[in-house]
Amino acid sequence: MKIEHKIYLSNAVHILLIVLIGIFALQNLNQILTKFRFTVIAEGLNANFLEMRLAEKNYFLYGDDTALDNIRARIEQTSDTLLQVRGDITRAVGAEKYSELQGNLHVYTQLVDSISKARHRDAAAQKKLREAGQKLKTFSENITTLESDRIEAIIVRSKNILLYSFWAVVLFAFLFSNLIVRNIGQSLRKVVDLTRAISRGNYPKIEEKPSNDEMGAVISAISTMADELHNREKELVQSKRLASIGILVAGVAHELNNPLNNISMLAQTYAEVYDGLGKEDRIGFMERVDEEVERLRVIIRNLLDYAKPKEQHLAKATTNQVIQKILALVQNMLDISNIRIKLSLAEDLPDIYIDEHQIQQVLVNMATNAIQAMGKGGELRIASRYLPENEEIEIEIGDNGKGIAPEFLDHIFDPFFTTKEESGTGLGLWVSYGIIKNHQGNIRVASQVGVGTTFIITLPSCKKLKRCTDGEA
Repeated sequence: MKIEHKIYLSNAVHILLIVLIGIFALQNLNQILTKFRFTVIAEGLNANFLEMRLAEKNYFLYGDDTALDNIRARIEQTSDTLLQVRGDITRAVGAEKYSELQGNLHVYTQLVDSISKARHRDAAAQKKLREAGQKLKTFSENITTLESDRIEAIIVRSKNILLYSFWAVVLFAFLFSNLIVRNIGQSLRKVVDLTRAISRGNYPKIEEKPSNDEMGAVISAISTMADELHNREKELVQSKRLASIGILVAGVAHELNNPLNNISMLAQTYAEVYDGLGKEDRIGFMERVDEEVERLRVIIRNLLDYAKPKEQHLAKATTNQVIQKILALVQNMLDISNIRIKLSLAEDLPDIYIDEHQIQQVLVNMATNAIQAMGKGGELRIASRYLPENEEIEIEIGDNGKGIAPEFLDHIFDPFFTTKEESGTGLGLWVSYGIIKNHQGNIRVASQVGVGTTFIITLPSCKKLKRCTDGEA
């Protein structure tokens, strides 16, 4: 069921409960109002019956003949009242009680008429009239008391039911809201996990069927988008791979051609001037040939290292200790170039799982590039920090050298691309990039001409890899 429909259903249930509670409360209020009207009527009847009893006493004890007229007037008033409020009394106490009250009043009326006609005050007539009057008064008082008790019972029952209904509505609202929030929360967590995985270049497959609601539609859309991005990435990677092969072949041809040309020229010159050369000159020619051959050997070794990486020897390592080790290696270059070092190493970093020799090679390459970019003087900045949101370690190496032109930034990790002219092979950053990628890390660069260049390397921590046993590949 869609979230929209669940909310509508919840609102409908709440409205239904509120309407039922309102109907119940209205019915009880009507009952209380009816019974309250009856108690008012009953109080009036009680007053009439009391006056009739007083008139009896005046007639029999004090010989007041007008008392009977007073009684008949009260009887007539009571009869009229009973007829006028018959509906209210019937709804309050029922038709049977109403008939019983009228019957008692009729008996009492007959006794008064009989005594009035006979004009006697004997004890038997007095007793009958008093018993009938007392019966009327007692009946009326009992009904009044009974209705008061019923009113109290209705109020107590209404109070309890309204209280239980209130808590039932609150409990239902809480449980339903909790259910909706939990469902939305679970779906949002899935969306967050998916988007984070996609941002890291992973494209997870959703095995379970998404829920049939709006969040399920969002997850399905993201899954479809991930599949599409994955396909396009593969196409892009393939396209880049072909382009890289072309660049690599062109670079290899160019880099091999230069020393080969030099060797060829040296050989030709050597042959032409051989007769006029002394021993030292001949040795000098051969040394230059050997330098060019060594240059070829370095190029081929780097190509082989990248094309067929050496077996990694992974082990737990401490980032700051690795940084300190490479500083010892480049310290002499720093001293010669008069470059300051600024360290900002975070404490308590989680361990990393690396081939320490390879990572040292990368950091030495970065530091060497920075030193060469600054020339004489400058500041080499090296920092380490932990990124808890990604559980990664970040190493930053920056300089305040001449910087890299914006048009070159997209190519600095390409093979044989260099800004050092004849002094560089253009393979150092290319090899470093491959090493970091093989460690499931990332490397990026930020640079501004005249301000400096900063390389930022991220490596997964042991906490993220969840496997940091020495020797495990």
